Amino acid sequence: MFRLATLLTIVFAALVLPAAPASAHAALLSAVPEPGGVVRSAPDEIVVRFSETIAVVPGRTQVLAPDGKRVTGTVTTEGPLLRIQLRKADQPLGTYLVSYRIVSADSHPVGGAMIFSVGAPSARPAESDPLGVHPSVAAATPTLRTLGYAGLTLIIGPALLLSLLWPRRLSRRGPVLLTRAGLALTAVATLGALWVQAPAASGAPLWDVSVMELADVLGSPFGLTLLARLAVLVAVAALLPPVLRGQQRRWRSLVLIGLGLGGLATWPLTGHAGESPLPAVIVGADVVHMAAMAVWLGGLVTLSVFLLRRAHPRVLGRILPVWSRWAALSVVWLVGAGAVQAVVQVGSVGALWTTAYGKLLLAKIVVLAAVLGVAALARRFVLGSRVVTHGPAALRRSVGIEVAATVVVLGLSSVLVQTTPGRNVTDEKNRPVTKGVSQTLTSDLFTLQYSVYPVEIGENNTVHGFTYTPEGSPLAAQEWTVTTRLRDQDVEAYSAPMLPLAPRNDAMGTLTFPLPGTYEVTFTVRTTEIDQATVKTTITVPQVPPGS
Repeated sequence: MFRLATLLTIVFAALVLPAAPASAHAALLSAVPEPGGVVRSAPDEIVVRFSETIAVVPGRTQVLAPDGKRVTGTVTTEGPLLRIQLRKADQPLGTYLVSYRIVSADSHPVGGAMIFSVGAPSARPAESDPLGVHPSVAAATPTLRTLGYAGLTLIIGPALLLSLLWPRRLSRRGPVLLTRAGLALTAVATLGALWVQAPAASGAPLWDVSVMELADVLGSPFGLTLLARLAVLVAVAALLPPVLRGQQRRWRSLVLIGLGLGGLATWPLTGHAGESPLPAVIVGADVVHMAAMAVWLGGLVTLSVFLLRRAHPRVLGRILPVWSRWAALSVVWLVGAGAVQAVVQVGSVGALWTTAYGKLLLAKIVVLAAVLGVAALARRFVLGSRVVTHGPAALRRSVGIEVAATVVVLGLSSVLVQTTPGRNVTDEKNRPVTKGVSQTLTSDLFTLQYSVYPVEIGENNTVHGFTYTPEGSPLAAQEWTVTTRLRDQDVEAYSAPMLPLAPRNDAMGTLTFPLPGTYEVTFTVRTTEIDQATVKTTITVPQVPPGS
């Protein structure tokens, strides 16, 4: 037993300690103002839309003006929307930095940043790391997940064998202690998850948690779900002892099954399942997936540590065929529920090898396939009645391999739930990305800042220009003209006026790019009846991708 425990510890450590911090789960879909865009005047409010429901982390969302001052007002959320009010004063022209930190619906902290410009782009304000997960928190999160899964396994598997298949003359002390250890391990992992959620949201180290932060976690949907899990554990611990002694009562068994299903549901409700396209289906599939894994792996641990070492071969000859059927049924449900989860969460076949989630899922499938191969050999050994004739030594070795490999699958699952589902990553990649161009041009008469959005073939390219004195003060202009000419092509230059937005210092117009290539763009600006200057630049228009 000591050697098996050592093996499990090594495998858990190998899987958990190198794990990287979780990727973002609530993906940014859009924002007003548009990320990277240029607006005429400073907005009263910034609205950021994410791919799922979010909760704000107090004090962790900020807007920095071009001069570095904070202009953040009230920050609120409405479903997937993050709303940031801006202070009316201190809103100069230039580039603004929006830095946010939120908690997605699957309980994972998400950080990010975006910029937009008022008038014209300027130097970008200094940006701090919006996510900033402390290494202690990054290591603790998957570790606690794995311990929670291990606790479930040590509760369900041994309890099932003790209640239905345990030989009367064989001591129950070992598997009873194993079940109690599973209850304690699950409770510790749950309490640890409640604690870790606070520094995960704030970006602080694992040990830097205040009472108010813990209160916020306990009052959140995540905290209430974990408190419900703890209540289920207490009820199970109170009802389980007679069952472990083999004293069966129908009402007790039904209550325990109901509590078990409710407790299992708390895992997907704090993960990706709650925000999946089919939440009820995915929560149900996740419950079945975890229950099947716990029955299979927990039963294997109990077999390898206790039954195969202590039970008489004749007794094993009666018990193992029944267990083999249970294990086969668990595997069927395990694979079926996993397939449902994969189809919904991956989103597309290509996401299997282009996203971190898909690659982890493939690794899990490969290891699981190897485990099933070993399990098939063990099943043939059992059904062929070789345990009675050859003894359990060979079977113990194959079961030990199954346990070790299944622990690897358990560890991969712990990392998998910390990774953004392939469907979110794919959706984010498939959103059309249109780029613009912004630049500052100078002459002896004025400084001109302009932006063109988008930059693509056609007539729908908007140009927005601003003029300033050489000292940097706004300079109103009376007339604007913009000319485009495709370089190295026998194409006539195209000139068009821009509309001055008097009495302001800006003007707007449209540019036409008939073909891909590099265009020479000329701005001619008249500021008075006699003062006029011209500035030039180049803009490259990309080729339209095939099929777009």
